[in-house]
Amino acid sequence: MEASCLELALEGERLCKAGDFKGGTAFFEASVQVGTEDLKTLSAIYSQLGNAYFYLKEYGKALEYHRHDLTLARTIGDRIGEGKASGNLGNTLKVLGRFDEAAVCCQRHLDISQEQGDKVGEARALYNIGNVFHAKGKQQLWGCTQDPGDLPPDVRDTLQRATGFYELNLCLVKELGDRAAQGRAFGNLGNTHYLLGNFVEAIKFHRQRLSIAKEFGDKAAERRAYSNLGNALIFLGQFNTATEYYRKTLQLSRQLKDQVMEAQACYSLGNTYTLLQQYERAIDYHLKHLLIAQELTDRVGEGRACWSLGNAYVSLGNHRQALHYARKHLDISREVTTVNFQTNINSAKKETSIVNIIQLPFLSDPALITSPQTEELFDLIVSSQSRRLDDQRVSVSNLPGLRITHNNLGHLCVDTDPQEPSDDFFNMLIKCQSSRIDDQRCSPPEGGPRAPTVPDEDFFSLIQRAQAKRMDEQRVHLPSEEQDGPDSDPSGDSS
Repeated sequence: MEASCLELALEGERLCKAGDFKGGTAFFEASVQVGTEDLKTLSAIYSQLGNAYFYLKEYGKALEYHRHDLTLARTIGDRIGEGKASGNLGNTLKVLGRFDEAAVCCQRHLDISQEQGDKVGEARALYNIGNVFHAKGKQQLWGCTQDPGDLPPDVRDTLQRATGFYELNLCLVKELGDRAAQGRAFGNLGNTHYLLGNFVEAIKFHRQRLSIAKEFGDKAAERRAYSNLGNALIFLGQFNTATEYYRKTLQLSRQLKDQVMEAQACYSLGNTYTLLQQYERAIDYHLKHLLIAQELTDRVGEGRACWSLGNAYVSLGNHRQALHYARKHLDISREVTTVNFQTNINSAKKETSIVNIIQLPFLSDPALITSPQTEELFDLIVSSQSRRLDDQRVSVSNLPGLRITHNNLGHLCVDTDPQEPSDDFFNMLIKCQSSRIDDQRCSPPEGGPRAPTVPDEDFFSLIQRAQAKRMDEQRVHLPSEEQDGPDSDPSGDSS
């Protein structure tokens, strides 16, 4: 007997909850093929499909289904659903680096949540907006040569905006008594203060994050907190304490069987022991990093390990080994540079075609807009504008999986809800889109190939510059965890 749309969707949901997102999307897609006349069921399927594709890093498909969910939520007057769909669109746009558009969508989620008195939704929206500005600030930092905390004004402003939204989120989740959400807020406040160069503040927040992670037995969050504490302590000259946290990071990474994080911990330990001039121990950890990088075919990480090993052997006076690793580093660098050069050529060809497309007159036939970078939100703007221009009536004939019957026809061909998004909302979207198209007329500089086994916060290059300013003179004495730990939190939160 043929399975119903709902039965297929429930199996897809079960598989996604079990972590099998690929299997889950197959069942969800099958449920869409079968179709349903139940609008709320279809909206839920769109949302789940969008989230599943997000976890699979298929962001184009994620945008497609979250857009369908947004359209359907508006059609049936589901304001809470509209807010959630806007938030999901924002999260996906953030990952794609489309930060201004992401902020508009997340702000829409916030506005609707506040309008509906949805405190949980409001907290999530505040957190998501903070994430957008944090990610934007972090991207702006790529390629910056300033010392830690010495940031360009625009980057500092972006990160301070992230801090403001995280603080609002923290106040609200404390009010709601959501300890898990408090932990996430503490962690992101720590990360943002770290980027701002406020290392003592960062340590305070990461200690609170660590406490809540232990409270919930969340080993992955505990590992992140230890690593972040180590990173902040490095910039305060507290190298020995940093190694203690990095060793705990390494131990938890091995418990979690996470080789990438294990390699990153080894990399951090190797660099920290180099700063302590304990070169034998540094070599031991750099060799461990090298082995994992080779196993994971991370050529950039492998080159970084060889470079670090060469430096350590020079410090020990072992010039033969130093030369050996220097040559390996050179060979890998040439290989990676060649591959990256070819990638940039291909990217340039693709960019040329995108430029040709986006120079078409605005609101031209949307079927001609084929750029994966512009298509999704452009469609959203076009469909939303046309809904208001065409007698303010909705059209959902293109929604996959929708069976139109006499039972739901009345919901699909009614006057637009009086709470239709204002002109300001659409104007903001168009403004963001126009600005981003202008930005894309010339390709941004490539950040270079990524190295999975090297931490995003690759502090070693920053340390080298900071060392030139005599970090020994900048050492600060930190209060002990007993004096400045989560137990002394004046908020009085408890589990």
